[in-house]
Amino acid sequence: MFKKVLSGLVILTFATCAFAAKDKNSIQVKGSDTMVNLGQAWAEKYMQENPGDFVSVTGGGSGTGFSSLISATCDIAMASRNIKEKEITLAKQKGVIPFEIKVAMDGLAIVVSPKNPLSKLTIDQLANIFTGKIKNWKEIGGKDEVIVVLSREVNSGTHVYFKEHVLRKNDPNSKAEFSSGALMLSSSQAIADEVAGNSAAIGYYGMGYISAKQKPIMVAKDEKSEYESPTIENVVNGKYPISRPLFLYANGQPQGLAKKFIDFCLSKEGQDIVLKTDFVPVK
Repeated sequence: MFKKVLSGLVILTFATCAFAAKDKNSIQVKGSDTMVNLGQAWAEKYMQENPGDFVSVTGGGSGTGFSSLISATCDIAMASRNIKEKEITLAKQKGVIPFEIKVAMDGLAIVVSPKNPLSKLTIDQLANIFTGKIKNWKEIGGKDEVIVVLSREVNSGTHVYFKEHVLRKNDPNSKAEFSSGALMLSSSQAIADEVAGNSAAIGYYGMGYISAKQKPIMVAKDEKSEYESPTIENVVNGKYPISRPLFLYANGQPQGLAKKFIDFCLSKEGQDIVLKTDFVPVK
């Protein structure tokens, strides 16, 4: 399951990361807010079974996770996107070798208030909403309300993924950006809370955050395609069009407690936790 990110670089040995925390029985895991509940669930169960070990899990966004890995202030970075070339270059300058491990899959849910009568949208409609081309719900069959666009902040891997795969539709030449009026929120939970209390709002987050206080929209690739809901089954079978992998990154091939923890995440028990937290197992 392990994948070395830096190609063409031969590494004969992988040194253990020289992190600020010197305790060999303690590791810091940091990054993706999408994954933070999953990471904390992993850590809680892992520490129950390994009472001599301590695993600290905090969010902040995928970019924060990579920055922390590069600056040697965490042992493992959680990420809802692949590491960027410029981050790899910076890591190399710091003597850090990002090592990618795919640990789960996620469907990115588009959510509105349960009071919103709309239940389905195409990728084109979503792109037009989030770039500001569609400004009022009545333009697409909804109420006469100005759309309140919610997004994660630019440091978020979820923000990056949504921009590349929805706004820019996987076109590397596209320069599409979020509407200047979009509200950039610091966490997936902040988006969930805003949608729950604002009938005109629309936002996105990992499907593990869906609750009865928000309504997930069915999404189609285009008008000729079937509309699909963000469910585990639809992510597994590839029908839901906004799906992505989730990763853990270490400095070099994981060793010691980092390897022990990642092995747990990929074990049957760890993958059962993936399923229980509404993500999709990779095993």
